[in-house]
Amino acid sequence: MSNSMNRRNFVRNMATSASGIILGGSMLAAADATAAVPPSSPEGRIRKMLGYRKLDAHVHLGLSADLPEVNVDFADRLAIDKMFLSKPVTRGLGTPDEFRACNDVILAAMKKYPNKLAGMLTLNPQYGKESLEEIKRCVGEGMIGVKVYYQVKINDPLFYPIVEKLIDLKMIMLMHAEATLGIAGYRMKYDQKIKPQVSLPENFVEIAARYPEAMFQYAHTGGGPDWEYACKCLRNSPNVYVDVSGSNNENNMVEFAVATLGIDRVFFGSDNMYYQSVGKIMDARLTEEQKKKIFFDNYNNILKKGGYHVN
Repeated sequence: MSNSMNRRNFVRNMATSASGIILGGSMLAAADATAAVPPSSPEGRIRKMLGYRKLDAHVHLGLSADLPEVNVDFADRLAIDKMFLSKPVTRGLGTPDEFRACNDVILAAMKKYPNKLAGMLTLNPQYGKESLEEIKRCVGEGMIGVKVYYQVKINDPLFYPIVEKLIDLKMIMLMHAEATLGIAGYRMKYDQKIKPQVSLPENFVEIAARYPEAMFQYAHTGGGPDWEYACKCLRNSPNVYVDVSGSNNENNMVEFAVATLGIDRVFFGSDNMYYQSVGKIMDARLTEEQKKKIFFDNYNNILKKGGYHVN
């Protein structure tokens, strides 16, 4: 791919994001939806984006404050039918008290906005008994999956009972896969002094082979990792799905994931990077049907396996 193509796609991605920020939900609502506008104009591109149904398969309840209204506002602006929220323990030891408190925050948000927010519980397999109890509690309250952080690598035997329980429930497990390059990314995978338990693609391959009936979601290929390496590594692990969340807008990222993994294994997610994550799919050189699958159908098909889906 030429540098000029990279630059053109970067500009187009930024135009999509910027027009979303400028127009927002209120201005679009006030606009005449029947007026003819050029499809390539900022408003035309936003109208097209609003026509896609969307499920955000990777989003958190605030990054600094627990304000579900912020999530709902972005969902309304970007026509996201539902957000699948989690609040993993990112500071502290990940004790049962800590992960129960995080899950309580998500449960409260779900109850406040049941039509917009769904929940994924968090846990720490270092506390196996308490983690299994927390799955029972939170699933009983309507949560539909698990989001785990990097207290333990995903292929550690401590996770085996958790994975087996999720197989029974037919639920997916979303795992934080890495930080940024230079901290715990793949090019630095042999020097992980800061976050030694962060999961690498190879760890996903191992656990997926051990439990082929389980479903795993590899987090934020758009969050700064070597996404080409990750997709190549996961190519032959059909029960590992990837989401494209994150602020990274590199050219050909989404297309490469689709070409390498197949269209059915790629999810839309934002990781709270809303405009960038929508823009990179809108800008991807994919068919309309492929974009619909990434935005909505693929994740909804996973939800259906567990008896939950969005109509």
